[in-house]
Amino acid sequence: MATMIGIRDGLSAPSGVNAPYSPAKDKAANRGAYISRSTPLLRRVRVFVGAAAKVRILLGACVVIALMLIIARAGSLMGWNPHSTSSVFSSTRGGYTVLINTWKRNSLLEQAVAHYASCSGTDAIHVVWSESDPPSDSLKAYLRKIVLSKSQSAYKPNFRFDLNEEDNLNNRFKPIEDLRTDAIFSVDDDVIVPCPTLDFAFSVWQSASDTMVGFVPRMHWLDAEKDGVTYYTYGGWWSVWWMGTYSMVLSKAAFFHQKYLDLYTYQMPSSIHDYVTRERNCEDIAMSLLVANASGAPPIWVKGKIYEIGESGISSLKEHSKRRNKCLNDFISLYGSVPLLSTNVKAVDARHEWFW
Repeated sequence: MATMIGIRDGLSAPSGVNAPYSPAKDKAANRGAYISRSTPLLRRVRVFVGAAAKVRILLGACVVIALMLIIARAGSLMGWNPHSTSSVFSSTRGGYTVLINTWKRNSLLEQAVAHYASCSGTDAIHVVWSESDPPSDSLKAYLRKIVLSKSQSAYKPNFRFDLNEEDNLNNRFKPIEDLRTDAIFSVDDDVIVPCPTLDFAFSVWQSASDTMVGFVPRMHWLDAEKDGVTYYTYGGWWSVWWMGTYSMVLSKAAFFHQKYLDLYTYQMPSSIHDYVTRERNCEDIAMSLLVANASGAPPIWVKGKIYEIGESGISSLKEHSKRRNKCLNDFISLYGSVPLLSTNVKAVDARHEWFW
């Protein structure tokens, strides 16, 4: 007798045919159904894997770029090189004259002259000498020798002492004969500005040669009004840092046009000269007011590390801030107005900063 095998539930035979149950066919049918259901899922997995690979490639490229940027900045991160070359100086652009104000600190003067002679943008170095005794022959010979040995170019800067018969802070802004540059870099004998930083500041000044461009910002603000008189406050570095604004850059490290030497000496009110002579202070505030009044523009603060190698100065004296505050108000009253203009602009060399 033939044995009949029934058809398994869920599997249908063709119409009109009583097909026998087949385990192999059953497995094949189930496998086909599973594959057809999983195909979209596999596609999604492939897309995800491909996207992940692209993300890994992109991240790898970012890491390589970051490493390249770090390597490129390694030189600046390791410190400044006072003898690095610069393209600032050329016969057509003229470079700048370094005007060093000194007072009985020959060791600091020697360091300053040696450093600024090594800057390729330096066309000349003038030392403002206001001591009762003239510089010794040995000092003059030594400094000339330093200038010749430290200069990094075939063209050697001109070096000269500008002698004055009396000790007076107005001396630092006397006109200079036979200047070959429009740009003056006024600096104290205890301030060292790295050559690349100095050259960058010079390029900033060339774009705005009527104003002052420097490294030491200060500010002023309206304080009070009493009996119809307006009083202003002189703000030091911490005020600039806190407020984020400034209206002066001090001549202890600043560029300005040589024409302001004539204006300071011959055009500025003599009462201001007398005030500076009497108080032995505030010639830098007077110059800031003069330039602002003549140019109608604010100064420009250049971001850059500078080094103060002296131990003390006028700023270390007792009640220095109080005296500066009085200078500012007295000068403003002599002008009859406030020529100072506040700004929050800061010049930054993008070659040595993260640019974003």
